[in-house]
Amino acid sequence: MRNRLFHSLMFAVMLASAARLAPAQDASSDELVSLIVSLLHESDKDLRSVAFEQVRTEAPGAAATEKFAAELPKLKPDAQVGLLAALASRGDTAARPLVLETLNATKEEAVSAAAVTALGVLGEAANVPVLVEKLQADAKPIAAAARASLVRLPGDETAPTIVKTMHGATPNVQVALIEILTERRALGAIPELLAAADGDDKQVRTAAMKALGQLAAAEHVAGMVQGVLHTEPGPEREAAEKAVMFVCQRAENPKERAAPLLEAIHDLSAPDQLAMLSTLGRVGGDGARKAIEAAIAESDTHTAGIRALCNWPDATIANRLMELSKSDSHPEHRIATLRALIRVAPLADSRSDAERLELLKQCLTICTRDEDRLLVLQRARSIRTVETLRFILEHVDEPAFTEMACETIVELAHHRTLRDAHKEEFHAALDRVIATSQDATSVDRANRYKNNQTWVRPKASAN
Repeated sequence: MRNRLFHSLMFAVMLASAARLAPAQDASSDELVSLIVSLLHESDKDLRSVAFEQVRTEAPGAAATEKFAAELPKLKPDAQVGLLAALASRGDTAARPLVLETLNATKEEAVSAAAVTALGVLGEAANVPVLVEKLQADAKPIAAAARASLVRLPGDETAPTIVKTMHGATPNVQVALIEILTERRALGAIPELLAAADGDDKQVRTAAMKALGQLAAAEHVAGMVQGVLHTEPGPEREAAEKAVMFVCQRAENPKERAAPLLEAIHDLSAPDQLAMLSTLGRVGGDGARKAIEAAIAESDTHTAGIRALCNWPDATIANRLMELSKSDSHPEHRIATLRALIRVAPLADSRSDAERLELLKQCLTICTRDEDRLLVLQRARSIRTVETLRFILEHVDEPAFTEMACETIVELAHHRTLRDAHKEEFHAALDRVIATSQDATSVDRANRYKNNQTWVRPKASAN
């Protein structure tokens, strides 16, 4: 170990000396480059690490870069990986040809992944096809590296080249490329995404609409409407509607957020206008409310209007939902509007925490089914106050609601600021959870919070 350390230090001193002695006008002197190259071939990993660092930081210039890159085919795989990473950090595109040669020649997974990663820095638009090919590799490290490189690959022509590559690609590849274009914020790809959203493949349509939800603007809503109409009812339709909602919600004036959607559906056929009511409900706003209320007023469109109103994005519709949950002539509509009311009641807005909690309590008095009462107890955790804790404690001893109440208590206790501000009440509540709950996770969390310990939510359960 001492000998290895001694040699590492000696070579580092020699390299540093060579770098200092090199004339300012010729920093990539043969002496320094030769010394670095010789170190690349050392069997000692520490010595090679010194060389890699020098490749990153010393001997600037394309000539030196080419000499370093020329060593790639002469090195063992682990050294190739290190040199490829160093060349990528160096950032000189003069290394690109030999990086590509290495990628084409190697059969080593680690070397392939390193070469693909390096192309993300050193490559150009012309390298998109090879990266797309590697995107489909069976080896996950290579495919992951290709995806990351396509996201960061420089050049104004890169995104258009990715768009062209989508034509004729398999649906899986198209989806991956759409996601990559989204990460690149490739606004120029929006026309292609609109076309894909109106295409025949469900998987591609879904990905395109999701991308448009992040990239599109008001002027693209009309095209997105066609995408919504092309979807299958169910999860695909819901996701597409939410994408339109995201675009409309970016309007500076909240009262005008439905304007582009209303304009887009104005000239649609009556059946298509009716189909778009659900999307209008998700967007909200005065214009949307007027169209939906008109549908509710007519017997043949009443159900579609109710469904749209239940999609409303905020609590401004609470009074209307309350009214319908009590008075609508259809039992299924009373249930739907009540559950929509329970959903929006605790949403954060200009109302006080006390007002939000009071509305949830009113919801509980209307409920006739335990499943709706359980939803109230679950939604209450969104209102992080000690008053919410007291409300939930009233239901811990009711067998049908015990576990949900306990779960909500530990969710409230998860927030240390709230818990510490009312330590005595929370400790008493957590004791009740420990004594009452049959759920191991709730009991574990209660014990941890009592002991001022943290609890990390499992990724699969995170919301």
